[in-house]
Amino acid sequence: MMAQSLSDILDWIAVLSPVWIYAVVLSVSWLENVVPPVPGDLLVVFAGYLAGLGKADPVILVAVATVGGTLGFMTMFAAGRRLGNAVLAPDRFRWLPKERIARARVHVSRWGYTLIAANRFLSGLRSVISLSVGMSDKPVWPTVFWSSLSSLVWCLLLVYGGVYLGANWEQVTGWLQVWGWAMTGVLILVVLLRYLWMRRLH
Repeated sequence: MMAQSLSDILDWIAVLSPVWIYAVVLSVSWLENVVPPVPGDLLVVFAGYLAGLGKADPVILVAVATVGGTLGFMTMFAAGRRLGNAVLAPDRFRWLPKERIARARVHVSRWGYTLIAANRFLSGLRSVISLSVGMSDKPVWPTVFWSSLSSLVWCLLLVYGGVYLGANWEQVTGWLQVWGWAMTGVLILVVLLRYLWMRRLH
């Protein structure tokens, strides 16, 4: 059922004018940071495939996807800043993954802007990281810069992966999923090694 719905969405996007393709890419790039189940990456790769067919401009696609991703990050950042520690209150916002948010706050305090720069490559953690960054009271403009850079690099990979793979564009999503797992594993390993090193020093 879900696969059929996604196929219908792709068929619908394929017949849109370039302006509406850009609008869809902007919207889903924002929405996937706020509502993680939205398959934003897949739709951006598909838009890249359409660009390879001449139905859109890949440079504009990268630009609007980057803007959408950055706006999505900053939306959750603003929510974290506004709500603060209330996010972790046991009787409020029960749908939020509070244990993951609490761990992300620790990582943000240790790694700061490095984690923000890597956030787009950490599939499944993006909204948690952006919310946690907002809760940590990081300055706005450096956060905008690093989240924009992360979004730009990621969107370049998505769009031009779709352009160059053509009809095999779906392969990009599999590669990026493996990449996301690898990056998450590397992050966990670095945190573990840092923890062991600090224990050794004490």
